[in-house]
Amino acid sequence: MAKNKTSFFCSECGNESPRWLGKCPACGSWNTFVESTSVTGKTDKAASPSLTAAALSWTTQNETVRLSDAGKEDYERISTGIGEMDTLLGGGIVKGSVTLVGGEPGIGKSTILLQIADLYKDTGDVLYVSGEESPSQIRMRAERLGIKSDRIIICAQTSFEVITEELKRSKPVLCIADSIQTLYSETVNGAPGSVSQAREVTAGLVRIAKSNGLPVILVGHITKDGNIAGPKTLEHMVDTVLYFEGDNTGSYRILRSVKNRFGKAGELAFFEMTARGLIPVDSSHALFVAGRPLGAPGSALTSVMEGARALTIEVQALAADTCYAQPQRMTSGPDRNRVTMLLAVAEKTFRLALGTKDIFVNIIGGLKVSDPACDLALIAAIVSSEREIPVRQDTLILGEVGLSGELRPVSSVRQRITDAARLGIRSVLLPSSCRQAVNKETDLPTDIELTFVDNISEAVDVLFS
Repeated sequence: MAKNKTSFFCSECGNESPRWLGKCPACGSWNTFVESTSVTGKTDKAASPSLTAAALSWTTQNETVRLSDAGKEDYERISTGIGEMDTLLGGGIVKGSVTLVGGEPGIGKSTILLQIADLYKDTGDVLYVSGEESPSQIRMRAERLGIKSDRIIICAQTSFEVITEELKRSKPVLCIADSIQTLYSETVNGAPGSVSQAREVTAGLVRIAKSNGLPVILVGHITKDGNIAGPKTLEHMVDTVLYFEGDNTGSYRILRSVKNRFGKAGELAFFEMTARGLIPVDSSHALFVAGRPLGAPGSALTSVMEGARALTIEVQALAADTCYAQPQRMTSGPDRNRVTMLLAVAEKTFRLALGTKDIFVNIIGGLKVSDPACDLALIAAIVSSEREIPVRQDTLILGEVGLSGELRPVSSVRQRITDAARLGIRSVLLPSSCRQAVNKETDLPTDIELTFVDNISEAVDVLFS
């Protein structure tokens, strides 16, 4: 007799509890427990053991070995046909890997995966599992993109067991599941997209990928907070996690590698949405710097490291008189708490009346930045907007700011300066602690003017003199 067992899972870390908890004891998140029902005991409908996710194990090594005695596997990579995507993945798709792609609706997830399926078809059949669109809808998109291939197999199914049988029958070289939240397993009780269903189906696809050397790409929906919907364990189970960033209403798209077991995480790829799909953009300058206002208060240039590349970006700030009892602090790109801390440092150093101002900070292009090297540029943009004085034109501003207003060194100075020099920037403001690192570099552009300062007071004197 089958019995229903109710349990609760944390949607952030996947921690299980027999009852609902306000705070997860594992990750400390609040109000993240969701109810899940599973079936225990015998059921009237017996499922084939070969089709259950638990039966599909890729582990064949039962004994433990020392690290020095462990064998080295040679992972085979296959190019996606898109140079920017290959760079993002570390050189191509690894056989047997599982990739999770997330992003806002309409940002281009299905488009770029259909393009990859078309370019990947030369190595064999590609199985495109669609739980959201019918085959006719997918064909309409393919015709708009100019894709005509008989090697792409459309499987408009949502049952994990049916998909497993199709994988055994067609033996594709690549499997794309769009999306993981629409798939379900008949051996698990719960609606598609629930915590238990998402974990079970993802685990089954991971085991199929590892045991057969089949690369699998999963599409994941995101929540209003920008995280992939479902339990956080989905990102831990897969090999690579890619996120689309930026505004989906513009023409440019930013794809970030958040996790990569076969390459370097934190890499970025830039695309432009056209009528023929997503086209790689070789230079990211058009996204962040082109069209910037000249001589306008509240605008500053800085450089951030994203993966192995340096990006010159524009930081904009607006300080306006507030009409609320509590001044607003809104950011798009940088961390809000970091900006709040920098506001406190600037207000104490320069005696600014920021307590009566609404502060808005924006990174042009929709890029999310966490590099502390842009701290000084953020303060310069805020001071510029509050005083209504433009920052010194065509000056790259670098420096991490401490709580006492001192400037700390930044890394990869040569890459940042070299990238900025390609845009015609000939003036760079640096912390004095970077002087020794700069003197060691012999291949810096000779026409670059370097100015070294010790704290934000000296930096403001130079930028607004």
